[in-house]
Amino acid sequence: MAFLIDGLVGAVRLLIGLNPELLRIVGVSLRVSITALFFAALAGVPLGLALAVGSFPGKRAAITVLNTLLGLPTVVVGLLGYAFLSRRGLLGDWRLLYTPYAMMIGQFVLALPIIATLTLSAVSGVSIRASRTALALGASAGQKNRLLLGEARFAILAAVIAGFGRIFAEIGVSMMLGGNIQGYTRNIPTAIAYETAKGDFALGLALGLVLLAIALGVNLLLQVFQGKPE
Repeated sequence: MAFLIDGLVGAVRLLIGLNPELLRIVGVSLRVSITALFFAALAGVPLGLALAVGSFPGKRAAITVLNTLLGLPTVVVGLLGYAFLSRRGLLGDWRLLYTPYAMMIGQFVLALPIIATLTLSAVSGVSIRASRTALALGASAGQKNRLLLGEARFAILAAVIAGFGRIFAEIGVSMMLGGNIQGYTRNIPTAIAYETAKGDFALGLALGLVLLAIALGVNLLLQVFQGKPE
């Protein structure tokens, strides 16, 4: 019990003192995850919209693949990413392995199916009503799609927030593609594992508290957007 109390006291001191190493680690986590989330939303929202309103061969198969990818283990993404980005891999000449860019790619792959699938569900829930309104007003296809996105905007924001929650605390991709390099690719989950293993329980606990605080904030935002009337 004394060990836990001492660690907690040390963690609070690090947080209050704005420990530089702690801030660097948090900065890497936020920079990597927010960048990955931005591009995942940029691709996932249009993909979900296209699957909701489009009619084309292979649509059902595409939806099945997206639903399957929702449960994709992070270590599998890390393994596949390593196979492509290592020196002997297809993209080895790009020298992305053990860089923040490799971590962004892995997190993008994890967030994309979540955002696309939840966008598909959100747009499908309003598509019939909104489509009839748009057609009655003589709207074009582009105008109809914008109307659908507007009607489902809170649910789509919730989808993006859920994508962030999926990638921010993951460790498999970060460890395998980032390499846990101090001051460069070490983020909150990998640092917690490393610092705890080497006996620096206070820093590991401080980072855990930051991770819990951000996770709580993300979930509160998610609850707010899910509770918004559309």
